[in-house]
Amino acid sequence: MTDFVPKDLNYWITEGQKMVREQQNRIKRAKNWKFDTIATHGVYDLTEALNSNSGSIMEPIYMSPAQAYHDSGEMEAALSYQMPTWCYTRIANPSNYYLEATTALLESYGTGLEASSLATASGMSAIRTATDPFLVKDDNYPPPNFVASAKVYGGSFQQFWVRRWQEQGVEVRWVKNPTKFEEWEKEIDEGTRFVYGEFPSNPSVDIFDIQAIADLAHKHNIPLIVDATCASPALTRPLQFGADIVVQSASKVMAASGLTILGLLTSRKNIVSKIGSDEMKADFATWAKLWPYRDNGPAINPMACIMALNDIRSLKMKIAQMSRSAQLIAEYLENNPKVETVYYPGLKSYTAHDMATKYMQLVDSDENLYGYMLSVEIKENQADSTVNTRKFYDGLDMIWRATDLGRVKTVATLNAISTHQQQGAEGRALASIKPNAVRISLGIEDPQDIIADLEKGFNNI
Repeated sequence: MTDFVPKDLNYWITEGQKMVREQQNRIKRAKNWKFDTIATHGVYDLTEALNSNSGSIMEPIYMSPAQAYHDSGEMEAALSYQMPTWCYTRIANPSNYYLEATTALLESYGTGLEASSLATASGMSAIRTATDPFLVKDDNYPPPNFVASAKVYGGSFQQFWVRRWQEQGVEVRWVKNPTKFEEWEKEIDEGTRFVYGEFPSNPSVDIFDIQAIADLAHKHNIPLIVDATCASPALTRPLQFGADIVVQSASKVMAASGLTILGLLTSRKNIVSKIGSDEMKADFATWAKLWPYRDNGPAINPMACIMALNDIRSLKMKIAQMSRSAQLIAEYLENNPKVETVYYPGLKSYTAHDMATKYMQLVDSDENLYGYMLSVEIKENQADSTVNTRKFYDGLDMIWRATDLGRVKTVATLNAISTHQQQGAEGRALASIKPNAVRISLGIEDPQDIIADLEKGFNNI
């Protein structure tokens, strides 16, 4: 056994700088690849595999929550953030890093932008992490408010309406029709800290003009935050059109196998904000990881990160199949006499079809695809009745009756009695969630089998 010789702080700071350069070189290398290649390889390469992971071709799962250090100098450099560290999974973990770095590359793909990403325990924790820092007390401005599309997922509605406004007194100002620019414009004032929208929204499949709203937000020196769960970077990359931060409930199509739950937050470098430090604005996702994320603890398990990373490798292929099926199913439903209305961005009858065409295109192709989710309203004999809707829903056989979406298996949901039940009739009316609406999230099954199962539902009416 040789005598142990500890290194000083400066040695480890220099080692940390070398580690950062190696990480940056891997990111720079990956930026030259196509989307599918980035999704497949990410930033994990042969050198790292041979040097650190016994040659493992696939990214390892580091289940240990804590890292040991060579000496006090390395610990001091690491815990003062002067070198990369995996000190504790509540802050960082190698497996989580592989997912985060890959996500940042995919969300910024083809934009020329630099971005960083942060994995969280759920999509809801990603939203909380993305929005909290802008709602801090600042005596230079009036009390904080934020402007959000009313067409959002039920959990997001509850977080904004109940947790933020009713419990904490931070006002949310709802935009009822997100396609109307003037509705966004009239709600913003000196107290507004950020603007928030879903693209497309869950479950009403509404969209908004990302570029126009980003420009509007930046005119007021505030960021635009976009939840792009129902598009994914394979169809829409909001950073490309001026958004500052993108959140994903990556439990959906990003991790389409349906075996885990997690969220992703991705920010462009140098976001626009009148609130916060220069460090926060320069690299929001990294700043959030090192400070509020560390303190609030919405950390994600490393196993979940690697499972999601494996799903992301085939993201483009899956979303292409799912979106093509959704188009066929939407057209089938639109021509069904037992259907009142179909909402799907790929239909010519969709109010904002041209806007959707601008923003939704399969990456590295000329093919416009419009996502895996649609909403269909079943014809009823009386207003507010759900008799036919429930008969249709309960008649489904292969299609799963559940509240999930973005899966490789097709799932149907009655949102008025499930995901949006807690927000009440007034909240559902605000978000245009009707009792006869069925959200259908298309999987990768053969579309003819999906149609055959939908027929079973209609035959039950």
